[in-house]
Amino acid sequence: MASRGDENAELEAASAGGTPASQVEPEVVNNSVYQPINGSQNQQKEKLQALGAVQILNGATILALGVFIGSSQSIFRPFRQFFLVFYTGYPLWGAVFFIVSGSLSVAAGRKPTRKLVEHNFGMNIASATIALVGFVFVSINLAVNKYSLKGCLSSQSLDLCICMGVLSNGIMSLMLILTLLELCINISVSAMWCAENKCNSREAISSPGNSV
Repeated sequence: MASRGDENAELEAASAGGTPASQVEPEVVNNSVYQPINGSQNQQKEKLQALGAVQILNGATILALGVFIGSSQSIFRPFRQFFLVFYTGYPLWGAVFFIVSGSLSVAAGRKPTRKLVEHNFGMNIASATIALVGFVFVSINLAVNKYSLKGCLSSQSLDLCICMGVLSNGIMSLMLILTLLELCINISVSAMWCAENKCNSREAISSPGNSV
């Protein structure tokens, strides 16, 4: 009886002093979802989705311009020097990269899992490289157009040559603006990811481990 009374007294003392260690459940940290620590998770999600939508729109517009040039080859063939960028394939494969990158940005904004955000970061780096290459191609095309327009003076169809040159300058200028916009968005998304990742790393280092 004395031993049983001692055991009851120990149990009461343990319950009064705190919860036994066997009943303490360790904290489970969900690392599958990428959560910014600065309290602006919703704002980051909305910004990422908006940037992704602009990326998709940029890619779709560049692709539409490429399809327009490709479908009009019967007209543009005598003046193909005005549309050299089409023969590099940039309006096609560049647009595909931009659309995929934008789709990943929208998906990462809706459900920011760590894996999806990392894939989006890698795709934005690749798209930034593609945009930089496309900028060089379009700039070269615009420079060639300047000299090709001078060559129109010796062309048999002067009016048509000038018309094609002006049309090409308009298309290339629009493509150049979209390419620069895409490059800026890629850099912005990559910078956002790097900033959040750096903050998370600092928080992980400064915070003590939760061990039971």
